[in-house]
Amino acid sequence: AVIASSTSALLPSKFTDHLQGRHRCLVVHPINPPYLIPAAEVVPAPWTSTETIERTRAFLVDAGHAPLVMKHELDGFIMNRLQGALLEEAFRLVADGYASVEDVDIGIRDGLALRWSFMGPFETIDLNAPGGVRDYVERYQAIYDNIFPQMLRRVDWAGEVIETVEADRRKHLPRESLGERQVWRDRRLMALAAHKKKSSSELLIRFFL
Repeated sequence: AVIASSTSALLPSKFTDHLQGRHRCLVVHPINPPYLIPAAEVVPAPWTSTETIERTRAFLVDAGHAPLVMKHELDGFIMNRLQGALLEEAFRLVADGYASVEDVDIGIRDGLALRWSFMGPFETIDLNAPGGVRDYVERYQAIYDNIFPQMLRRVDWAGEVIETVEADRRKHLPRESLGERQVWRDRRLMALAAHKKKSSSELLIRFFL
């Protein structure tokens, strides 16, 4: 049997090294809300067997999930590292007075996230330059070379900036309405999942016709 933990931060090597059957242990980290989002991270410890990893991946696929199988364990796994990088810059833009909380949300909600709802970052840039991903890098890496040094300074999310973020969010959504908005979020996710499934089926039919 596979022994899996759903921890979102602990590395599997930190709590399975002393177990007799440690080769059967790993982390399966779902994305919130896990009952609607199919992606789930599979994070092996250094001693997790290949058979355990493959059995876990196959089980998730059979259950309707989309597994992300890491080659090695790493703090934050994949999703929290990507989300953390985005949140760090979002907090920095607000803390340094370059953008409002709502404008940052608009940039993702009505901008980048529209592409990300059906493409990942690598496929996105592969389609954003005439010659594909290598062409994109050759064209635009210099822009990011200039930006990244400005992003090295850490922002204290719990510092002064949280007052700005909290005030803006409560202006748009009172605390007592959080539960209602979470229901709205779940319904939107269900509608998006249904749309993606329907669109994929229609595209497949057109391809074979």
